Amino acid sequence: MNVSPAQLAQAQLTETRRQFFGRGRHGLGAVALGSLLLPGLLQRPAAASGQPDDRAGGLPGLPHFAPRAKRVIYLLQCGAPSQVDLLDYKPSLDKLHATELPASVRGNQRLTGMTAGQGSFPLTKSPWKFVPYGQSGMMLSELLPHIGKVADELCLIKSMHTEAINHDPAITFFQTGNQQPGRPSIGSWLSYGLGSEAENLPGFVVLLNHNTYDQAQPIYDRLWGAGFLPSNHQGVKFRSQGDPVLYLQDPAGTERPQQREFLDRLGQLNAARAAEVGDPEILARIAQYEMAYRMQMSVPELTDLSDEPASTFELYGEEARTPGTNAANCLLARRLAERGVRFIQIFNRDWDHHSNVKSNVPMLCKQTDQGSGALIQDLKQRGMLDDTLVIWGGEFGRTVYSQGGGEGFGRDHHPRCFSIWMAGGGVKAGFTFGSTDDFCYNIVDDPVHVHDFHATILHLLGIDHERLTYRFQGRDYRLTDVKGNVVDEVRGELLVASGEWREASC
Repeated sequence: MNVSPAQLAQAQLTETRRQFFGRGRHGLGAVALGSLLLPGLLQRPAAASGQPDDRAGGLPGLPHFAPRAKRVIYLLQCGAPSQVDLLDYKPSLDKLHATELPASVRGNQRLTGMTAGQGSFPLTKSPWKFVPYGQSGMMLSELLPHIGKVADELCLIKSMHTEAINHDPAITFFQTGNQQPGRPSIGSWLSYGLGSEAENLPGFVVLLNHNTYDQAQPIYDRLWGAGFLPSNHQGVKFRSQGDPVLYLQDPAGTERPQQREFLDRLGQLNAARAAEVGDPEILARIAQYEMAYRMQMSVPELTDLSDEPASTFELYGEEARTPGTNAANCLLARRLAERGVRFIQIFNRDWDHHSNVKSNVPMLCKQTDQGSGALIQDLKQRGMLDDTLVIWGGEFGRTVYSQGGGEGFGRDHHPRCFSIWMAGGGVKAGFTFGSTDDFCYNIVDDPVHVHDFHATILHLLGIDHERLTYRFQGRDYRLTDVKGNVVDEVRGELLVASGEWREASC
């Protein structure tokens, strides 16, 4: 039967939405599969900065402006290190020691169930001295000599504050911008927005330090989960024992060509199914199969430290030879960063000291100080610190008053003020921002909320935190929820004429 042009036009006008998507599904499947088998097929245009764009994935138009940092290494100290004992120097406590915390200072702050019943809240100075480090004279605890060596690279923020008073909602808040589980983690947001520079490794990798403390904080895979983002943006946990990543090895008796043929056919089936039902998670599944295949070659090479010179282990310490130690994970983080991984996060779970501060804090500092300081030195000597943002800190602080008493005293949770530090990646070096009162209990100047902290991290990576969003259940979500301001004061200076960055002088 002949169809006239008028009849054809009428048929197109009356085509239903179901028919339209049905007609287009095969093309979608072909494009999806082609983009996986031929990664250059859908190469994105050059970024706005004019630099070549060699990233895998990510959103068109990102970064929004010239980034200072390309990647992040986040040393997350779960359990909350005591700012009173490590980072916030308070000579005023020498005179106030053993006196009662004034009620006017504490105000109506909520207390945890562990100290709410105490009849007394005695102020307790740090048992350790603070000493000036570097040309900046940054005051840090004597327990941190290796971090002290890189004090002139640090941007120390003493005025962090958060909304949560218990560990799980507090660590969830830092990871996702919300106290309730279910939102994407910060590493997943960056993987989604910026993609990865690593072809054969995930864009987001998680490393767990061995816990050595009987009160170590439990942590859950959801802390590096993708939430409602496509699941290929979730963090990939590397193990320190056995195979670094589970299920990477081919089944016994399987040859590589067989595995490649199997994945090709599986990819075709999945692409056809994705075109039929329109489920983006099927495409994420294809991407994960392909990444796992490539990781079979890249991960063994990554974790083989035999190519590291003796000087590396002099810098990080001999513990760097033992998988799962902080030193080993810091070294592995540098190797991951060299290979283009976008976001690397190390979880240390041993900082929850409700008792025995005098013995526990030195133990944890001994385990974490050298590797953390060495990482900064190593990145700097390799020319990588300028575009790598390193972060060190916990989910809240600890109280200036003691929990319990005597030689075995502890410190309770304190969300009102605490300290973190950053280095590299466009932050001011040898710089201290914000201050707390003489009691190390309330912020006096320049408060920095968790949302502000996240907004600043994104800004250093060239992202406007209000524009990196994802629509879910009818709402546009973002890492910073509906708040957050970039803390301009902690950023290095941009030489507009040359387009290069420089760090502020000490």
